[in-house]
Amino acid sequence: MPGDTSKNAEEDVVIIGAGAAGIAAAHRLQAVRPDLSILLLEAADRLGGRAWTVGLPGGEFGLDLGCGWLHGARTNAWTEIAGELGLTLDRSPAPWNGGRQLQRDAADVHAAQEAIGAYFERLESHEGNDTDLAAKLEPGNRWNGQIRAIGSYITGAELERSSVVDYNRYDPGPGPDWRVREGYGTVLSLYGRPVPARLGVEVRRIDHRYAGHIGVETDHGVLRARAVLVTVSTNVLAAGNIAFDPPLSQKTEAAARLPLGLADKLFLSLADPEALPADTHMLGSTSRGATGTYQLRPLGAPVVEAYFAGDLAHDLERAGAKAVFSFAADELTAQFGADIRKQLSVAAISAWAATPHIGGSYSYAEPGASDLRGVLAEPHDGRIFFAGEACSRSRYSTAHGAYETGVAAADRIAGSWPKN
Repeated sequence: MPGDTSKNAEEDVVIIGAGAAGIAAAHRLQAVRPDLSILLLEAADRLGGRAWTVGLPGGEFGLDLGCGWLHGARTNAWTEIAGELGLTLDRSPAPWNGGRQLQRDAADVHAAQEAIGAYFERLESHEGNDTDLAAKLEPGNRWNGQIRAIGSYITGAELERSSVVDYNRYDPGPGPDWRVREGYGTVLSLYGRPVPARLGVEVRRIDHRYAGHIGVETDHGVLRARAVLVTVSTNVLAAGNIAFDPPLSQKTEAAARLPLGLADKLFLSLADPEALPADTHMLGSTSRGATGTYQLRPLGAPVVEAYFAGDLAHDLERAGAKAVFSFAADELTAQFGADIRKQLSVAAISAWAATPHIGGSYSYAEPGASDLRGVLAEPHDGRIFFAGEACSRSRYSTAHGAYETGVAAADRIAGSWPKN
């Protein structure tokens, strides 16, 4: 027990990473253990992690470059928090919950829905050893391209890399899915403001060789803590960007098999908002997996929200902003004609794979790796704790899954020491 070692530590708890899990844990600890000193360290210059809202010039809308939907909104902790912060919930149906779709040939729509539904039924009825999502495709099915696109949006990776067992464990809670008009990232940023935090501090090494304290080595010097909570992404852990001394190979190996998929967004401003229908969804192509999905004028804003995932997102990110714009403009032109291209300009763009200290979007499990989420979440030596969306068995890839793991870790920490 580290309860008798506080004289050797400057902070009781150091939390590494100011995303959803880190912010949630800090809030929880402040509430249940006000006697403990807490410090949140974040390598970036902002709070929120993979929740990041940027403003639309001259507008009231937030553009979410990261997570944007309150999945399982009725029991999603961030829904209540958004209300407490005075932010505006939008309850318009999501595209997958009956939201407005761009009109297509009715027969094709029906055939595609039948094929997609049958595919997901095959996933959900899977029994036996784990396999990848591609194993459930029907060879030669006309709609396999569209199924592949949808699969990449779900996991951020190609079907061949993702676990069926992990897919079937996913449960975000009761829907529907809602949005926050001012942005999901705005919710986290505002919620994190009361937490003692240092931004722009990169943690490089966690030295847990001594019983009396843990050394947290950063690019701004060394801190000593009684306990450390690590909430960084699996790609950061797997790459060894934070070294553990002695090594925690079980954690880094688990992280490597729970990598981050990639989903990037491009927001295109519309010169004439009336050129496109409001809050309407369309798929760039219904015949290939390498396609974007587009929300036309989300929340009525004068923008198009383009979403790219998996290998396509990696290829476009490497090619640069001009290539991303050209790809999206080509797909929109194919639907609306050449004149639409003249309406478009880049308002905001993400590049999560290249984002320092994150390196991707949300975790997926390789076949056979789903149980490693529990391995990743397990504390080490009662002093080093872990949280984040990848630690959630059923709500991985979501901000509220990260929140729940942060709260659970905070409760474990709070129970580690008697109150003074």
